[in-house]
Amino acid sequence: MRRVVSLFLPTFPTDRLCRARPTLTADAPVDLPLALLGRQQNRRVVMATNQAARANGLRVGMAAARASAALVELIIQDHDPAADAAALERLAIWILERFSPIVAVDGGDGIVIDSTGADHLHGGEAAMLHRLVDRLAGAGITAQAAVADTWGAAHALARHRADPVCVAPRRHGADILKDLPVAALRLAEETRDALSDLGFATIGDLLAAPRAPLVLRFGETLIARLDQASGRRVEPIEPLRPADIIETHRNFAEPIGAAETIARHVGKLVVALCAALEAKGLGVRRLDLVCRRVDNRVEAVRISTARPVRDVARLTRLLCDKIETIAPGFGIERMSLAATLVEPLAPRQKLAALTDEILPDVAGLVDTIANRVGEDRLYRLAPVESDVPERSVRRIAPLAPETGHSWRADWPRPTRLLRRPEPIETMALLPDHPPVAFTWRGVRRRVRTADGPERIFGEWWKRDVERSAVRDYFQVEAEDGERFWIFRAGNGEDAATGSQRWFLHGLFA
Repeated sequence: MRRVVSLFLPTFPTDRLCRARPTLTADAPVDLPLALLGRQQNRRVVMATNQAARANGLRVGMAAARASAALVELIIQDHDPAADAAALERLAIWILERFSPIVAVDGGDGIVIDSTGADHLHGGEAAMLHRLVDRLAGAGITAQAAVADTWGAAHALARHRADPVCVAPRRHGADILKDLPVAALRLAEETRDALSDLGFATIGDLLAAPRAPLVLRFGETLIARLDQASGRRVEPIEPLRPADIIETHRNFAEPIGAAETIARHVGKLVVALCAALEAKGLGVRRLDLVCRRVDNRVEAVRISTARPVRDVARLTRLLCDKIETIAPGFGIERMSLAATLVEPLAPRQKLAALTDEILPDVAGLVDTIANRVGEDRLYRLAPVESDVPERSVRRIAPLAPETGHSWRADWPRPTRLLRRPEPIETMALLPDHPPVAFTWRGVRRRVRTADGPERIFGEWWKRDVERSAVRDYFQVEAEDGERFWIFRAGNGEDAATGSQRWFLHGLFA
């Protein structure tokens, strides 16, 4: 089922200006009111404000003289709509590269994203929205986001209900819109004012009114917006494409719908795209297949690769693995294949000399698994220079180059390291003896043999609390043959070195 995300950026012009000129508002860009002024006919008026200015009563459309008189500390700058539009398009392209193959600019204060089938790669719809809003907040951009079945519904919820996100239930219909104001329908200002004069305050009022008089008075646009928001009428999203993107297209005189036919044309698109990539010495890291149906709906498939690739067979196979996710409906009339992320790829000799060592290439397997479960869920572990066990490992991409570090070899390390050390109940002689027995997760185990202690000190240069911290690690073997890695927090004598409690931190194979 189709799902659409609307991203609302209420203060984008001022956020962009503060990012471009960080010294504009001294040390407190959020706390000081900021207004951008422009010309509206012969008047100089407020075109955009930040949150601080809005909190003090300033609004868009207010006369510049009145705004200056209302706030003595108001910071005034010229509005640059061209720079705002360019920055918004760059932000949309950034989202295109990371979240979904179908992204477009939504007016001057928003971005619309077709997230169908993409939410599971980000932990669900709510997690995806929070991640997007948090990433923007970290960049100094205020955002609200909503996901719904239609562009119109998501647009309305993002601006009138999201705090800062809103996830509409699937198949919500028009019921979710009834309490929202008429302004949520993306109507012209004159239409909104006329509806208000007639007593229409909410979308529910419009839905309850006869359609014929509304069409006669306001034209087809009003009914179209109602139908688009409620899902009665399809509203396509025209994907944004950068000017320098490598893309191929195929139009069909007769719509296609069979999986075999789609796969055949996908192969032809891949051949043409790889030829264009080879001419530029590039390899693809992310491919977007966009299919436009005869009913004006758009279906999209995205695949990613761990390394730059222009292997026709591999790319075709990865795309065809996802054909089952495409709903052709009454037929597909246009297909386009775009390389949305590319990297340099030099030609390689395929035939090796007889003396060369042939190493197995697992890139194809990595790509297949990653496109099924998500790029973020496939990784390998790499060593980090740290004596503290939980800090001595990090996740890296499956085919990332070696980091140049290695784990300590003087003391064995467990096969499985727990995410967090888990407390255990023990019987042990202090300060240097291992436990005689311990209880972990409700199971009591008697220790048959043990080796240790291995003393690990805290990293005092990171946190003051670790200046005197100590851990004494033991490798212990239970009577049933299981081997565990446990430690005591502290040296067994001085309370300043730790709590003297015992924890289980890992398991040996």
